[in-house]
Amino acid sequence: MVGLAEFFERKPNIEVVVFAGKGGLGKTTSSAALSYHMAVNEGKKVLCFSTDPQASLSDIFERDLFGKGVVEVAPNLYVVEIDADRKIAEYQQEIKQRILDMYGLEELPKEIEEYIDSTSAEPAMYESATYDAMADLVASGEYDLYVFDMPPFGHGVRMVAMAEILSAWVDKITEARKEAAEYEAVAATLKGGMQTEDMVLKELEEIRKKMTTFTELMTNSEKTAFFMVMVPEKMAILDTERALEMFRELNIEMSGVVVNQIYPRDLLDKPDLPELLRKKIEMQENHLMEIRDKFGDLVAALIPMYDREPKGLGMIAKVAEDLMHSRRDLLWW
Repeated sequence: MVGLAEFFERKPNIEVVVFAGKGGLGKTTSSAALSYHMAVNEGKKVLCFSTDPQASLSDIFERDLFGKGVVEVAPNLYVVEIDADRKIAEYQQEIKQRILDMYGLEELPKEIEEYIDSTSAEPAMYESATYDAMADLVASGEYDLYVFDMPPFGHGVRMVAMAEILSAWVDKITEARKEAAEYEAVAATLKGGMQTEDMVLKELEEIRKKMTTFTELMTNSEKTAFFMVMVPEKMAILDTERALEMFRELNIEMSGVVVNQIYPRDLLDKPDLPELLRKKIEMQENHLMEIRDKFGDLVAALIPMYDREPKGLGMIAKVAEDLMHSRRDLLWW
């Protein structure tokens, strides 16, 4: 029987779950549904965090969550929907302050300040800022399970690669800082002064430690699960294939594929079924066979097309049941 319940029985030590894929296919819905199940039915303390600027946990939970910090929406279920623009501004200010501290400057050169400000529009800056926020949340250790809804660009998987880029950057700065500290120590000795602890170097080492710890967690398939969310359409199949390749390049194991918006096959038995819907279902059948052939055992859960939008705790509970124990009438093969 397909369903995420079987996956979590095999992997009881999972601490982080990431839903990746393009926008509009059901990532946020899957994130909310899994979080709801684990919190309400399993009694775990869960944090659901959206890193997707196009996502709307506020819409799904029917609560104003945007920029409000951590909000409890059900027993044990906590949700964060970050204000991305504010997060990037804070992140840029943090970078500026680190440069000022590192070089003992009172103000940044104009060119450097303009360059940092111009990075607001760069996807990499958003990914870097949100990756940092994810690492901070997990490092807090306040929750039993962290569920992340990743942004669509680059399949969100690129965020994992950001850790390597940031770590390499911290390594280079740390090396330069160590050399500077040695010169400062010699100068202090010659002047008869006391050598003081290098706080900047200490901070850089803390950043690297946090990044390394988080990256090790994200690449540990016993503690972190990555699921791609797709629909039975050609473009979604191609996109998931590309995502699988990216996963392989990053040495990350994809835990499974969640197929969303499936019409039950018994609808085809209805004589009064509208012709347009019949053709739509027949087209889905072809794509579902292709999904079976290309992804095989990676198909971890099947979610139906509902007669209304999956919003509010009542509908989220319904999606959660289908996500954990997929219905047999959705399994076309």
